[in-house]
Amino acid sequence: MAERHHSRRGLFALGGAALAGGAASATLTGCRHESSSAPPADRVPFYGTRQAGIATPTQNRLAFAAYDLTVDASVKENRAALKALLKTWTAAAAAMTQGHPVPGVNTNLGAPPADTGEAHGLAPANLTITFGLGPSLFDHRFGLADRRPAALEDLPHLPPAELDPDRSDGDLAIQACADDPLVAFHAIRNLARIGRDTVVMRWSQLGFGKAASNGADQETPRNLMGFKDGTRNIPGHDTDLMDEHVWVGKETDQAWMRGGSYLVARRIQMRIEGWDRDYLADQQKVFGRHKYSGAPLTGSKEFDTPDFKAKGPDGLPVIPATAHMRLAAHENNSGIRILRRGYSFTDGMIPSSGELDAGLFFIAFQKDPRKQFVALQRRLATHDALNEYIQHVGSGLFACPPGPEAAGHTWAEELLA
Repeated sequence: MAERHHSRRGLFALGGAALAGGAASATLTGCRHESSSAPPADRVPFYGTRQAGIATPTQNRLAFAAYDLTVDASVKENRAALKALLKTWTAAAAAMTQGHPVPGVNTNLGAPPADTGEAHGLAPANLTITFGLGPSLFDHRFGLADRRPAALEDLPHLPPAELDPDRSDGDLAIQACADDPLVAFHAIRNLARIGRDTVVMRWSQLGFGKAASNGADQETPRNLMGFKDGTRNIPGHDTDLMDEHVWVGKETDQAWMRGGSYLVARRIQMRIEGWDRDYLADQQKVFGRHKYSGAPLTGSKEFDTPDFKAKGPDGLPVIPATAHMRLAAHENNSGIRILRRGYSFTDGMIPSSGELDAGLFFIAFQKDPRKQFVALQRRLATHDALNEYIQHVGSGLFACPPGPEAAGHTWAEELLA
């Protein structure tokens, strides 16, 4: 088994940044998730046939963490420990998303409380907690090698990437999204605490300022380069597009993944200082859009359909051949689409250069990463003008199984049955 890199800096970084953000007032966006009754305006149902946090309209804040399992016994004992962990994690996640503390005793003065308490009294702020399993889980430790989906194939090297192993991969992953940074951090902190004897946090990332919208009523946000991001994203409420591109169906070789999805995470560092010195016309050519309106260079409004055939007086395409939008467009990629839920991040400065350590924490969901994310990134790798200003420094791939349907059910229940 390959050496595993465990770092405690992830949890410390999460704590410092979340506490600095404070308990911001929640923006009540009214998220959507499959349910037989309408939830209160500040919470998203946890139980359902599909996990929340995928089709759910993107919240304002992210706390993401990847974990490695530390069990080292027989296959039977390891699997029992994993099942016990997921049973406890599922119950805790269900409680926190509804604004309740982690289940357990919180009043015994002679023992640590079951909940750490920093979110006590706060609204759940549309918290969603989404769970995933990494390719490394399917090795000899748990006897799951024959249950690894073909689509959960390790990602190949995809330029522009110089990946840090301490910011990549992991056996398990948790994506916590909320409209309050302290609520999102509370979820990650408590799951790490609950699993202390079974898992160790491998890496983590806080995100702010959602960098993609997927809700019908959400205004398209801007990334740290100042451009609107996600104008042509899949709307989470479009069931036909979600079924076609995001939710795993009968095509899978593993029945336990039907109704789930695959999460790709990439920590993309932006060369902010160099970008800020580039002139506006070139910035717009890099993206293929007008910076302030968000319109394609061939249009005047953000949602105008781009005309990739249009040419200027010089005979060259109005939307350049190297423009990010042209290369990523589904019209130019055999209809390939992904659902993006990215967030901006900033983690101080890069000691070696003195530049800002800031960029995009890219998250995308799809039904088969090999045919979607990998295919798109390979196209972007060699031609995208944006590559001059970005570097992929962290990466993760995780299978997000269907949701626990009702209380008493757990994450990945069918896989571990």
